[in-house]
Amino acid sequence: MKIITIDSSQFDSFSDKHQYRNYYQTSKYGNVMANFNYEVRYIGIMDNNDKMIGASILLLQDAVMKTKLAYAPRGILFDFTDSLKVDELVEALKNDLGKEGIISLRMDPAIPMTIRDGKGNIANINNEATMIDENLKKAGFTYKGQTLYFETEKPRWEALTILSKDIREIYKTFDKRTRNKINKAINCGVEVYRDDQKDFTSLYEFIKKKNAKPFKFYKELIHNFGNNADLFYAKLNTEIFVFNSKKLYEDELANNERLAEQFQNLAKQNDDRRDIFNKKVLSDKLLNIYKSNLIFATNVLKEHPNGLIIAGGFNIIYDNAAFLIIEGFHPNFRSLNANYLLKWRMICDYKNEQLKYFNLNAICGNFEKDSKYAGLNEMKVGYNAMVTEYIGEYDIILNNFKYGLYKSFSKKD
Repeated sequence: MKIITIDSSQFDSFSDKHQYRNYYQTSKYGNVMANFNYEVRYIGIMDNNDKMIGASILLLQDAVMKTKLAYAPRGILFDFTDSLKVDELVEALKNDLGKEGIISLRMDPAIPMTIRDGKGNIANINNEATMIDENLKKAGFTYKGQTLYFETEKPRWEALTILSKDIREIYKTFDKRTRNKINKAINCGVEVYRDDQKDFTSLYEFIKKKNAKPFKFYKELIHNFGNNADLFYAKLNTEIFVFNSKKLYEDELANNERLAEQFQNLAKQNDDRRDIFNKKVLSDKLLNIYKSNLIFATNVLKEHPNGLIIAGGFNIIYDNAAFLIIEGFHPNFRSLNANYLLKWRMICDYKNEQLKYFNLNAICGNFEKDSKYAGLNEMKVGYNAMVTEYIGEYDIILNNFKYGLYKSFSKKD
């Protein structure tokens, strides 16, 4: 077995047919990363008959003394179930990459370990995953472990909504809280559209404080994935926002006055008087909230008579599925739940386009209600999402001597 350098077209030809193909393992993604201080190399893994039996993108970064660190994002694309082949692969990596200055390799293959429901209960197990893990460790890979949070380069847990059913049936399977938030957004005047111009500017304003990636990164994704890059925005129709806010206030005002009249008309000894009183107290609170909301909506209309973009999301289409890359919203309009309606519109569009599923991206593997990421999980699995748990992240040293030098230099820094 040996490792050779191949061109991007050879790589795509192999990766497009592989069982664990993914958009990270494409030359389009490689072209993106070449703009961000990475040397991008495409490697082919050849057997003794010069047949390609594996491949990967390698993202190379300089270490020290002309050495490099390698990362295979959602790779390597290879059959790790055969322990002899894994041993041969490691030997080839050390011989062909280690000797040319690549001192370590990190990889996180897109191999599912389990499929779970939204509560974390196991629905299906990949019986090969344990065998693969054992083969990799035996061959010299160090395992990051069955991490629950975001300790690895790529998320180990992802939520995805299957799009096989009728769209009405899909909606019915959503959590009640999710459906309520979708409806609230609609009633507040939030309207979602697909941006054919793919202008990332507004979305970047929502995410730049929470995301380390620069604006150029997303522009490169849009440029390289072209028609397979999708941008959606949620825009607040400020006229509808005021109209519906006013209606809520006026309806509650009428209810409040009715309750006050009922309370006054009931004798003090009447058992219903306490119930009416409690309803009146609740109505008073709602009335104050709706009044504040109406004032807020009126001011927003004055400032933005033509509407205002309050949320956005960016997806990549690959292998007949959609993948949510990033989403964000205006913090002043968090309560309008525009991001819930945004994803519902994406689901509707992608169902109409006959995609297989919509990957909602990362969640955490702790499904307890007191988890600090419980809100993130609730938001995503609320779309009746199933959960994929990937096998995880592995590292291997390809040149022990030079890697030791690199670590000693790193400690001095």
